[in-house]
Amino acid sequence: MEQDLARNAYVIQEDAKFGTVKIADDVVAMIAALAATEVEGVAAMGGNMTSEILKRVGMKSLAKGAKVEVLSKKVKVELAITMEYGFNIPATCQQVQNKVKSAIENMTGLEVTDVNIRIAGINVTKEK
Repeated sequence: MEQDLARNAYVIQEDAKFGTVKIADDVVAMIAALAATEVEGVAAMGGNMTSEILKRVGMKSLAKGAKVEVLSKKVKVELAITMEYGFNIPATCQQVQNKVKSAIENMTGLEVTDVNIRIAGINVTKEK
């Protein structure tokens, strides 16, 4: 069990006086996913999660559309998102990249080198 924890957690602060702070890669993925869904035009993560389904299945499912790789305090992020119909894809993706990079760096102190986005689908809602 300790090996699993060591493989999926990264030291972000070490202090001989107080101990060590580690962060799990799932937490970094969750930060990325939450930041992405805050951008207007992003309907869901992973291509199949709506906010209503998310409330029922829990927050852990949100991170399924985000994959992170942490090496030497540098983070690569891969996101699969569903866009709302009618939004400019390049502009929205640039906002997502900026928001995700900023959120991870501010919350963890890790450096984000890449935020790669895959558009998994388009959400088309019919107006009544």
